[in-house]
Amino acid sequence: MVATTPKPRLVKLTIIPQGEEPFSAGGYNRNATHYVVKVEIGGAAGVVVPLVGKQPPDVHIWILGGEAPAFLKSEGPLYEGGPIWRIEQVSPV
Repeated sequence: MVATTPKPRLVKLTIIPQGEEPFSAGGYNRNATHYVVKVEIGGAAGVVVPLVGKQPPDVHIWILGGEAPAFLKSEGPLYEGGPIWRIEQVSPV
């Protein structure tokens, strides 16, 4: 992925499934798969970034699987240095 930083940089995304988490929608109990997206910065910058506290935080995403997968929610920054945002559907609990 090309990170839209002041100086664009090519980064690698690692998507790791973290298991299933229950939720309910419309009176039905279901399970969503929780994924963690980690940003890996390569080269010399990848070694220095964690040491100076500039490593981007992980992004968490919940997806309802099946024949037509559906987005449920995400938590993470929307831009470099931004706050952690939670974006989710209204009805699932």
